[in-house]
Amino acid sequence: MSHYVCPWWLGWFLINPLRRFAHNPDRIVGPHLKPGMLAVDFGCGMGHFSLPMARMVGPAGRVVCIDVQDKMLAGLRRRAARSGLTDRLELRRVSADDIGLSDLTGQVDFILAMFVVHEVPDAARLFEDLAAALKPNGRLLLAEPVLHVRQKQFMDTVAKAERAGLSVLDRPPVRRARAVLLGTAPT
Repeated sequence: MSHYVCPWWLGWFLINPLRRFAHNPDRIVGPHLKPGMLAVDFGCGMGHFSLPMARMVGPAGRVVCIDVQDKMLAGLRRRAARSGLTDRLELRRVSADDIGLSDLTGQVDFILAMFVVHEVPDAARLFEDLAAALKPNGRLLLAEPVLHVRQKQFMDTVAKAERAGLSVLDRPPVRRARAVLLGTAPT
């Protein structure tokens, strides 16, 4: 999906329990998820957010976990099995041509795109596809790392999301990140 994708072996560092001090899933995604929701973790890696999201949506909910790397998804699959959350997760490997959400058009309540959009070669197309997947009043939390993404680049990324029909709702604080909560219009 990109000329630069986070190496799969970094996935083990990204799921380190110490990461919760900087990126606590309960604080970052908890306010946006409720039992029974359909959520997407776009660029899920080995599931730092995916597994907590699965707990938050409960047995009636589902989290679609999307990544470009088989090894990341294999790590998440093992972790989900150990956590007893396999039935709440749907893992999808995507390609440069398809982000794997066309079957969910207008159905998704919440999408997390954490530290991944800067790796995607066509962010404008990505936001069009993500916006299409969201329900009316759906939410997309976009966060990019401050070390990789400068403020101007982030603002350009947000502008692409807005051109895809998403509106800025909030700028939540996310440690070591530039973040924005985007949403679709209500019906």
